[in-house]
Amino acid sequence: MSLGRLRLGELLTLGGAVCVLLSLFLPSYESPSGHLGAWSTFGPGVALLLAALCAALAMVISALTERSPALPVSTAVWCVPVGLAASIAAIVRVFERPDHASSLAVGGWLALIGALAILAGGWQALRDERPARYDRATPEARPRP
Repeated sequence: MSLGRLRLGELLTLGGAVCVLLSLFLPSYESPSGHLGAWSTFGPGVALLLAALCAALAMVISALTERSPALPVSTAVWCVPVGLAASIAAIVRVFERPDHASSLAVGGWLALIGALAILAGGWQALRDERPARYDRATPEARPRP
């Protein structure tokens, strides 16, 4: 298992997963009563972010461990719609102000960046069909008779 096997799409998705994971433990909103985190404002948006996090980790782990491209491609296919739903949920969470919150904190911005990175990474993984591990084949020319 080497990170050298990962292509640009998987690396982007891994970065997005790290951002989403960090956003779950950092404050998302500032309110008069203090900081509000993802767990204190848990709702459908956070559930979609968790689903995107799981899809992204499944895509990266399958790309690292599988020799066949079947499972990494199928997880990338699922990563795109789940990442899209999480991106929409993160955008809504940026504009949402639960419990009379006055401003958005770093956790909300990390969730948005991470969800968009998961979506873009899944899309890029589907676009890029060549494995970065192998060089392009250059066959020798046959001699002419």
